[in-house]
Amino acid sequence: MSLQVQSQVSLKPFNSFGVDVQARLFAQAHSDADVREALAYGLEHKVPVLVIGGGSNLLLTADIESLVLRMATRGIRVLSDEGGKVVIEAEAGEPWHPFVQHTLSLGLSGLENLSLIPGTVGAAPMQNIGAYGVEIKDVFAGLTALDRQTGELRDFTLQECNFAYRDSLFKQEPGRWLILRVRFALDRAAHLHLEYGPVRQRLTEQGIEHPTASDVSQAICSIRNEKLPDPAVLGNAGSFFKNPLVSSALAARLKGEYPDLVAYAQPDGQMKLAAGWLIERAGWKGFREADAGVHKLQALVLVNYGGATGLQLLNLAQRIQKDILERFHVDLEMEPNRY
Repeated sequence: MSLQVQSQVSLKPFNSFGVDVQARLFAQAHSDADVREALAYGLEHKVPVLVIGGGSNLLLTADIESLVLRMATRGIRVLSDEGGKVVIEAEAGEPWHPFVQHTLSLGLSGLENLSLIPGTVGAAPMQNIGAYGVEIKDVFAGLTALDRQTGELRDFTLQECNFAYRDSLFKQEPGRWLILRVRFALDRAAHLHLEYGPVRQRLTEQGIEHPTASDVSQAICSIRNEKLPDPAVLGNAGSFFKNPLVSSALAARLKGEYPDLVAYAQPDGQMKLAAGWLIERAGWKGFREADAGVHKLQALVLVNYGGATGLQLLNLAQRIQKDILERFHVDLEMEPNRY
């Protein structure tokens, strides 16, 4: 067996919150064969298998009594290049931001608005990650996943993934599908998305009138670096809460009480509220209790100042949820997966 299974491994280096819990068993998959070996090992030893990527969407609240399998597969390949449209495929273990930068180095556009998002390629479709007006579904060309129930490989089309706001089939059926590689349809001619004010403003400040995809990526990286803490310096999982969807009636009522409410109309008639605005307006921005806190510059980000446990961070998140519900009658949903 080529798969190396270790016992009692700290997961602190493998989750961006830097929470120190132990995995009963731990292995890293560098190939499809490793993945199958890990699943077979779990069956043989009657131990569940928990698959992780970059650990940037995890909140670990206790030791993990499972075989934790970290996807470490690598590989990027161009599958087709016709008529200005390029389909590129990446293995699940490829780190997301370096992959985005690689596509830009090839002269391809489409992923620039998703620059500097932590995590791996394989995890991106799970959440249908999005930023600055672009989501994975907008550039998605398919993926290959292993059905853990049958052991068969299946290729998914865009429609079959059931993508929605921070949601997908793979999130709706947790534990069934193990994403192995993902394909993206990118363009040689840039079709830039500059709808979000901060991006256009940053480009203007830099004196860039006719931006390239790389210019947009660099602008977004600078914005994110200013607003969001580096997980290598301050443990965090990025945006901790989803922007809630509410009825237009509730949004109008809140707007009457709070004229500066940040809200965006949705195609289905609902309104999307800025979770960060709600949390900041409630006074949580910069809050700290022991080593668990809310970032001083971005209320949407919970942080570990060094020694916080997952339970302490979870308790803080639940207190914020309760407060927002009582103040604004809005339910906040946590983004990270909790174990």
